[in-house]
Amino acid sequence: MDILSLDSLAAYWSGPEVGANVLIFFNLLGALFLGALVGYERAYHGRAAGMRTYGLVCMASAALTVFAGYPTLWYGGHAGLPINPDPTRVVQGIVTGIGFLGAGVIMKEGLNIRGLTTAASIWAASAIGVLVGVGFYIAAISLTLLSAICMVWVAKLEYWLPSRAGVAILVEFEKGFVPHEDALRKVALEHGYEIAKDSLSISSQDRHAKWHFIAFAIDSKKGSSVSELARMMNSYEGVENFDLTHCRN
Repeated sequence: MDILSLDSLAAYWSGPEVGANVLIFFNLLGALFLGALVGYERAYHGRAAGMRTYGLVCMASAALTVFAGYPTLWYGGHAGLPINPDPTRVVQGIVTGIGFLGAGVIMKEGLNIRGLTTAASIWAASAIGVLVGVGFYIAAISLTLLSAICMVWVAKLEYWLPSRAGVAILVEFEKGFVPHEDALRKVALEHGYEIAKDSLSISSQDRHAKWHFIAFAIDSKKGSSVSELARMMNSYEGVENFDLTHCRN
């Protein structure tokens, strides 16, 4: 019985078993490096999920995928599996788990939604890990480079392309003052902004009217800056208090 136990234990340190573990180690090391490379861009911009998060996600995805390629060596070769496992089921589990992790980094701050790029890039890091795990090293390196290029350069491309920047505006008028929507829209147009339809919300407290709306720049290159809008709001008749916030959703 003791000899049988020693033989079973020795199977875990056989030549093929050790060789497979060494190869898996290098897969994990490569996945850690590629994931950290993608995460550096997020860390550089001060995001909560940085090189550690991306490295761990990519490495763990690779680990969960690569071991499925050695079914004959599972449990020291004593598993006796009649058929080969289906790696796509492992990938489905990885994608599901990463979905929960990605949802955790998406946050809503007022009218702004932050973390969408981080969540998408974490999901991409898991895909990089899967590619490393199944042995598609060139594809994994390509996806790493494309992901980094996308996060670094596409943001600059977005800046140069025509776009409509949004500003969330909260205005509190003087007591008893009755604002007119048409006049407000006219002033906004004069400064290169258009008040979004169905965005106007009106409330009142102690006869102080409060208007909350979103204004989009007609042309991001020609629209007034937020500081210029603030000066405009200071000069607008009847305005007592206001709040301006960049809006991206």
